[in-house]
Amino acid sequence: MTPTKAGRLVPAGLLALSVVPVLAGAVRVAELTGGAGVTPDNARFFAAPLPVTLHIAGVTVYSLLGAFQFAPGLRRRRPAWHRAAGRVLVPFGLVAALSGVWLTLFSDLPAFDAGLLTAFRLAAGSAMAVSLALGLAAILRRDVARHRAWMARAYALGMGAGTQAVLLAAWDAATGGPPGPFPRALLLGLGWGVNLAVVEWAIHRHVRRAVGQPFGGGKSSAADS
Repeated sequence: MTPTKAGRLVPAGLLALSVVPVLAGAVRVAELTGGAGVTPDNARFFAAPLPVTLHIAGVTVYSLLGAFQFAPGLRRRRPAWHRAAGRVLVPFGLVAALSGVWLTLFSDLPAFDAGLLTAFRLAAGSAMAVSLALGLAAILRRDVARHRAWMARAYALGMGAGTQAVLLAAWDAATGGPPGPFPRALLLGLGWGVNLAVVEWAIHRHVRRAVGQPFGGGKSSAADS
């Protein structure tokens, strides 16, 4: 695969992975604002509509806009656009991460979401927020390589819901039904793990190939970030 083709396919794949969580979020917002009835399944969202709405808005903007940050040609041709998009992505990403942590800690989660899944969610949300902060600190030092690496890790964590939807669908197709609480927690945790593994592979692959490639190299000018 040529670098040009890969540069197009990666953002397209990330956008496709965003479809399920973005659509699910839109349905949830419509439910909250459209006068839907309160049920045991959605009562916790009506009890705390602000953090839910903030989380959905953060995830939607972060996942869709963030996909284009992985297009090397766009970064090279329009560095000003890349920097402007980054200034939007950091606050929206932090909103997505921190509201997710808040919802995990303070909303009335179903019993099957307790325990292991709670730990996974807290770890993923906290790690995403820390990665964004480290990525921002790196670019302020003009350390482009570390900036890209930390931002890629943050995006991988933010895109966990897309990979989780794929894994849950695969389980359903293979077994004929949804997973129980413990397998579900493992599958959701695996979603974040798979994304991080792919990003770490990409980071180290490009570092080995050449300085200055996407994710690779040492320090560079802010125009390359």
